[in-house]
Amino acid sequence: MLRNREFQIYLGASMLVALLGAGMAVIFFPPVAGLVVLAVAAVMAGFFIVFTKWRYREIEKLSGYLRRISSGEYSLDVRDMREGELSILKNEIYKVTRMLSEHRSLLQQEKVNLTNAISDISHQLKTPLTSMTVMADLLEDANLDEKKRAEFTGNIQTQLERLDWLVSSLLKLSKIDAGTVKFKKDKVSVRRLIDKAAEPFLIPMDIKAQTLKISGDESASFIGDLNWTTEAVVNILKNCIEHTGEGGEISIRFSENALFTEIIISDNGKGIAKEDLPYIFKRFYKGKNAGEDSVGIGLAMAHSIISGQKGDISVVSKEGEGTSFRIKFYKQVI
Repeated sequence: MLRNREFQIYLGASMLVALLGAGMAVIFFPPVAGLVVLAVAAVMAGFFIVFTKWRYREIEKLSGYLRRISSGEYSLDVRDMREGELSILKNEIYKVTRMLSEHRSLLQQEKVNLTNAISDISHQLKTPLTSMTVMADLLEDANLDEKKRAEFTGNIQTQLERLDWLVSSLLKLSKIDAGTVKFKKDKVSVRRLIDKAAEPFLIPMDIKAQTLKISGDESASFIGDLNWTTEAVVNILKNCIEHTGEGGEISIRFSENALFTEIIISDNGKGIAKEDLPYIFKRFYKGKNAGEDSVGIGLAMAHSIISGQKGDISVVSKEGEGTSFRIKFYKQVI
């Protein structure tokens, strides 16, 4: 405390003022008045020194608290319920400590998620790569007949297409997770969105003799990003088509009201098991009714895209009766 320059200046100035006051009291009043002034000044200086020492002790406690926080002790609580600037400072430090603790927890969770994601990606890439390696080795056989050679070549092409889709999807998800995707806020026609999303599936549905029914308010629209929302609807439609047998039906209904714009995509396929429903939008999750080639990333991407635009997606399903996906884009509140 005594080494503090501010304290030295204040104490020196106080002593100077006390001496000047005592001198003037001696000149203009009886000598005892000067002694009284000096005594009062000494008492006040004593109180000031004691108070300043207490403040420095409290500040030292705060310094120690901050050092412990920097070493990772986020459970410390320095708050007190008293008034005063030190109490306010303690409470503010506690708030920052809680914020740092929450950020640390989020970072730890992100590390766990990243580790799990890398593990899942590694597993997903390993299967087609192993398959292609085996078939490439078989193709090196000069005595392999042309029919088998064409079959293996076709299988390699299929696996390459799967890898291309997987890598492309993972890159898109990574961009969304990193917050680098800036969703547009355009007025999007729901009918145009559905037509654009359904176009790639018209031939596959025709091959499976599936029927696509579209109905709704032709003027319905919402504020969002057409291209990214199309990506989400494509993944939902793909899921419905893959889990609906030949001769099945896919229906898309849409409407708009004062609160939100709604799109409902339904099928009459095999449905989703009850125990799988809570995890259906989880990345790399594969339910018991998932196909062999399923990666478990399409619905996760759809969920990320829709929620990234302040929308909401839910699913209702029953095994053997089909599945219904409900998408809502809420109106902006001004």
